[in-house]
Amino acid sequence: MKSTVETLSPTRVKLAIEVPFEELKPSLQKAYREIGAQVQVPGFRKGKVPPAVIDQRVGRGAVLNEAVQEAIPQQILAAVQEHEVKTLGRPEVEITEFADNAPLKFTAEVDVRPEITVPDLSAITVTVPAVEIGDNEIDEQVNGLRERFATLKTVERAAAEGDYVQLDLNATVDGEDVPGGSATNISHEVGSKQLLPGLDEVLVGLSAGEEATFTTQLVGGDFAGRDAEVKVVVKTVKDKQLPEVDDEFAQLASEFDTLDELRDDLRTRLTRVKKVEQIYAARDEALKQLVEAAEIPAPEGVVKDEVDGRKQAMTDQLERIGATLADYLASEDKTEEQIDQELTEAAQEGVRIQLLLDTVADAEDVQVTDDEFGHEIVHRAQRAQMQPQQYYDQLVRSGAAASVFGDVRRGKALASVMEQVTMKDSEGNTLSLDDLRTEDDHAGHNH
Repeated sequence: MKSTVETLSPTRVKLAIEVPFEELKPSLQKAYREIGAQVQVPGFRKGKVPPAVIDQRVGRGAVLNEAVQEAIPQQILAAVQEHEVKTLGRPEVEITEFADNAPLKFTAEVDVRPEITVPDLSAITVTVPAVEIGDNEIDEQVNGLRERFATLKTVERAAAEGDYVQLDLNATVDGEDVPGGSATNISHEVGSKQLLPGLDEVLVGLSAGEEATFTTQLVGGDFAGRDAEVKVVVKTVKDKQLPEVDDEFAQLASEFDTLDELRDDLRTRLTRVKKVEQIYAARDEALKQLVEAAEIPAPEGVVKDEVDGRKQAMTDQLERIGATLADYLASEDKTEEQIDQELTEAAQEGVRIQLLLDTVADAEDVQVTDDEFGHEIVHRAQRAQMQPQQYYDQLVRSGAAASVFGDVRRGKALASVMEQVTMKDSEGNTLSLDDLRTEDDHAGHNH
């Protein structure tokens, strides 16, 4: 094999590879074996069909084609090793010349890791807003607790917004019952818009035992898009009663004896959450500064694969809830070009950060222990609701184990970056990852 490498850009090279026909023989023999095991020819046992008969039956061209497809990845690998190219993503292959008994000539364009110089980390300073907690935020937390301890009391009056009603519903189209269109004894908060469009408007002013009809457009089922007449019958009206905010409430809603102690505890918890968010904001700012300072380019092919992957995941997610990309675009009032642009920008940023962290990991010779790798596998398996071994086997089969290993290594490189840069808040206090670790021990946070 002969090969040359041409640099197309700081992140892309083109390999030109020529393979003598003699070197393709092992791949050709393998192709004959594999095709021979699939074809059945009268008079020959399966897998024992001679090459000449396969040429007649299947065609020499098909065999050559299979051999070339098998040989190309191996030849690319050999050329990459010979030229010490650090490849990223999948190569784009173009066969330029090939005939029987003649050399195979092809090119492979592939993204490569650009040469990156990481700036002096200790010279980087990031500043994020100081943590501030207003009394109104504590009030919001207290109100959330009040809602949790609210009681419902039946009242003899018409329903108003915020009341809870028990009701029966029955939908008809042209006098005909809609399949699945009736329900009894549903509990519903008036004004919450949780059920059918138009329902909340007719409920206000209805008392127990009263009924009303309204028209609504059906979204699913056989009558989707049609107008349905819906009859609603109110069974009971209940008033939501919130407890008074006092020491007694503190005792009911928490382990504290007084309201002041409860508010102090809420302030501490909220501060902890905001401190975690603050560290993450500092992390994002540090990465942004480093990526800009190192002028890291984003390799096109890797970005394109990433965008395709993200778009596919988005489409799958929408399909699971019975929607399409077109529905989503309409609801967000965006064009597909805008979504592609957003995904591309996010993918470029993500790829640049990965390249930066890989470079830091190489420079600092970051190692990943079996324990650290195993811990990540267990964590991901839990999220996927699978057994760790089963999850790991699946990763190995799909060839994704190396990418998880890379993620763990980048995570360690990121922790190292955050220990070396200076992180401050707007009041001049120095932030450190240790704040996060002690907070983690209390709160069991995991990002």
